[in-house]
Amino acid sequence: MQGGGHVSQILIGKGERPVHLLAEYGNRHGLIAGATGTGKTISLMVLAEGFSRMGVPVFMADVKGDASGLAMAGVSNDKIRQRVTQLNMADYVNEANPVLFWDLYGRSGHPVRTTTSEMGPTLLGRILELNDTQSGVLEIAFQLADDRGLLLLDLNDLRALLGFVADNLKEISTEYGLVSTQSVGAIQRALLSLEREGGAAFFGEPALELNDLMRTDLSGRGIINILAADQLVLKPRLSSSFLLWLLSELFENLPEVCDLARPKLVFFFDEAYLLFDDAPPALRQRIEQVVRLIRSKGVGVYFCSQFPDDVPGEILGQLGNRIQHALRAYTPRDQKAVRTAAQTFVANRNLNVAEVISRLAVGEALVSTLDEKGVPMPVEHALICPPRCRMGAITAEERTMVRSRSPLGAKYDAPVNRESAYEILNRRAIQEKATEIPTDSTGAEKSEERGMLGDLLWGSKRRQGLVETMAKQAARTVGSQIGRKIIRGLLGGILGGSRR
Repeated sequence: MQGGGHVSQILIGKGERPVHLLAEYGNRHGLIAGATGTGKTISLMVLAEGFSRMGVPVFMADVKGDASGLAMAGVSNDKIRQRVTQLNMADYVNEANPVLFWDLYGRSGHPVRTTTSEMGPTLLGRILELNDTQSGVLEIAFQLADDRGLLLLDLNDLRALLGFVADNLKEISTEYGLVSTQSVGAIQRALLSLEREGGAAFFGEPALELNDLMRTDLSGRGIINILAADQLVLKPRLSSSFLLWLLSELFENLPEVCDLARPKLVFFFDEAYLLFDDAPPALRQRIEQVVRLIRSKGVGVYFCSQFPDDVPGEILGQLGNRIQHALRAYTPRDQKAVRTAAQTFVANRNLNVAEVISRLAVGEALVSTLDEKGVPMPVEHALICPPRCRMGAITAEERTMVRSRSPLGAKYDAPVNRESAYEILNRRAIQEKATEIPTDSTGAEKSEERGMLGDLLWGSKRRQGLVETMAKQAARTVGSQIGRKIIRGLLGGILGGSRR
């Protein structure tokens, strides 16, 4: 079926009848669940390229590298041709999709950056794994930067700001609330840890513009934005916080829209449990709020995970489009997941969902979508369509070729470092040192007299002071032969040692 030059529905599979996802309900969110190796990635590809053919841009994180196959046309074989015939897919043809590759580290795609100001203290505190007290200090630091017009673009800016806070604890505590040296030190150590993990590359400019994730190609097909997440997934807090930041940015910046013929953007969360594991209550509440309300901005959110209950019940109840692959009920945890999955489907009198889930073959799933009235349809035991793209990862050479054709390389690949908090605070510190006037001329003379000896001995003002103190104590016994011997013994011995 066609509508406005684009397909108006996605054929997901076929059971007793074909199962489609209607374009007008693509923003009603969804779930793809199932055990490892049961076909979740294939279903994700079918949906992604279906939305692309609708003219809907897609964003997804590629955890295993398999989703990169969307950039290349598939190759038919006997098994695929048999499935195409079974499903009566008359318009099936192998084809590539318009793809942009992104990477927080800038290695496998265009760098994805945001500024520390845009990330904000709440999500940044979660990435840094700060406790409540430390998070409060970070909030104060951000407020201080706003009040004094200091741009926070990268981690150098934040580190310079924390140094300024540490140097002015008393004044800042009086104005903003108690700030302790221990809390500032803990935040600084957490920043060092984040830098060692490569997180510093994520903060800076040019920052990602949301419009660049919502592009179509010249033929009107939606661009599929694929974030390389094979390394990012090893740092779950950074990974989940980035994806939540991106979703929050969409929510806060996109205008409210009426019912649309198709979504403005579809967002896939792979390994969805990472988003919710260890999330504090306030952050989980924020996730639930964004997911509940963002569909009014024309954005559809699709969670991919092994178990349906990886997604909190408050969110699970809002997911109108479901694809459930096989679950193996070997453990009590698995059995609970099977019951949860069975309970979230509209019953089909011809199916015992709880029994069928554990017997589904690879490439089969239980599917339920919304009908023309927006009501969930009874669950279908369906054969899933084969994707038109390659089923598997592409090579490094193919990725480089796709990336070289991107129109965004000139915009994002080279970092920009404009004046911000780091430069401003460093310049002020230099100016303050330059205006300091010595008040004790005799002290300066004494310093000059001992300078050559001190440099020779220790090369450090602190150690020079130690030598001077010891010498003065010995000199108090002037007139005493013992005192003179102490001075000669101390200085002579050290000087003699330095000659060796």
